Amino acid sequence: MAALLFLALAFFAVGQAGAARNGARTAADAAALAAAQDYRDQLRTGLLTALAAGADGQDWLAGRGADGARACAAAASYAAANGARRAVACEEGDRPGSFTVAVVSAASVGRSVVPGTEHFHAKATATAVVAPRCAAGPAAGQLTCDGRVLDVDPRQQRPGTVVKAADLFTVHLAK
Repeated sequence: MAALLFLALAFFAVGQAGAARNGARTAADAAALAAAQDYRDQLRTGLLTALAAGADGQDWLAGRGADGARACAAAASYAAANGARRAVACEEGDRPGSFTVAVVSAASVGRSVVPGTEHFHAKATATAVVAPRCAAGPAAGQLTCDGRVLDVDPRQQRPGTVVKAADLFTVHLAK
């Protein structure tokens, strides 16, 4: 009977560890997506500003020019809001708009029959990527996004239309 009770408590400890790992994974995913979305929003603003000034905006379309440190600050905020320690590792990847975020859970796994679990914190890593949906369009101030022409020059847009960041760039988890 004692062996069965110990086995049940050991399974409970494994369940606690799994729950902690899943929580850390959620925090890492949310933080990586937050970094990529902040970066995407910066790319939208930069692209529209460049096009309004008469530039071609190719660097912005290629994912270059936004502030990665600002994007990582957004990652830290989301990690903390999702149960991770505020101090997260956030790195830009090899390609523009790629962010890898590592988090450690704020809460430990907790006490159990397995010694040392009360000091164990779950760790997780996630990578999110911003990818362009658009290329230069047929005319100045236009882009071809997912096969449709989009007016992005504020001087040429119809009243009431707003180009959203999601129209220009996609954000997804890479791992």
